[in-house]
Amino acid sequence: MSLKIARKIHLYLGLTCGLIASISGLTGALYVWQPEIMAALNPQLLNVDSFNDISEEKLLKTSQTLYKTHQDSIGKIFLPYREQQSISIIFRDGKTFYYHPRTGELLGEKSASILFFEDLLRIHRSLGIPKIGKYIVGGSAILFFLFLLSSGFFLWWKKYNLNFKKGIKIKWKRNKKRFNYDVHKSLGFFFFIPLLIIAFSGAYFTYNTYYKKGLKVLDSFQNISLDKKITQENTLDIHQLLENPNKRYSLRAIYFPEASNPAYQFRYIQNRFIVPGLRKTRELKLNEMGKVLSSTSFYSDPLSEQIALQFYPVHIGEIVGLPGRILVFISGFIPVILFITGLRFYFWRERK
Repeated sequence: MSLKIARKIHLYLGLTCGLIASISGLTGALYVWQPEIMAALNPQLLNVDSFNDISEEKLLKTSQTLYKTHQDSIGKIFLPYREQQSISIIFRDGKTFYYHPRTGELLGEKSASILFFEDLLRIHRSLGIPKIGKYIVGGSAILFFLFLLSSGFFLWWKKYNLNFKKGIKIKWKRNKKRFNYDVHKSLGFFFFIPLLIIAFSGAYFTYNTYYKKGLKVLDSFQNISLDKKITQENTLDIHQLLENPNKRYSLRAIYFPEASNPAYQFRYIQNRFIVPGLRKTRELKLNEMGKVLSSTSFYSDPLSEQIALQFYPVHIGEIVGLPGRILVFISGFIPVILFITGLRFYFWRERK
């Protein structure tokens, strides 16, 4: 790649993908702390006294009682997970209510701050644009890590590979044009790897089908026996599953049949709350007669599926705990800084 072509790629993608990356970065940085912020703003809905004393059996029993009470009006039930220690129900009319996991007492309706973070996530993933927005964001993420970051690194390497210290140094007492350039090239170098990982993992949420197809080449190296179906029971029902806790997983959510998906979906997670390490899940699907349609588990899934599960904790930094979340939070501000400094550098050059 010639320097001239690299500069053109970096310029035009910086003016387009750089802007979208700035929006995604800022919204993503704020969303990193969504669990803590939500819990602080909504203690009456999300926090429960002595939650650790509530057993898994009790959580399921309360969920079963709520199900018996509301029956066909329920669209989804969410058990405690991440910042939420209560049980929430999304009804078919679109309303969401929160209930005490021990007593089943009504705690309240979805708050404005919860709605705000839902909108924030929608902007992060799709710019708030229906249907095509996620493809704009996902496509920009791919262009960002394949061409924008790589062309920037190529330009940096060509200029500073023989003088590394100069390539990362910011001289604070310089004219504003030179300082602007120093900030751009130094931050671009230091955050090259974090931004690369965040952009690559972020594009997965739009193009997960293609990612999984690519990852399937790794399945040939796997030597475990894959058991994707439950063979011990012909049929199950919601009451059986709520009366018998899974020994390895905690029930996270129940999705009830609807026109677009006429099946019950039971989603399980190994750890209810944020912990470092691999994300391990289980999913069970039943038809309306209780027949098992599919059953997946991290421990029996193909390697490609196990890896695919890790894109979310990698993207948000949770896979390595608090240090990872802090790094992702800081990295979220870098695209907008690079966009502004790059834009200023471009206008100064054009004016010259």
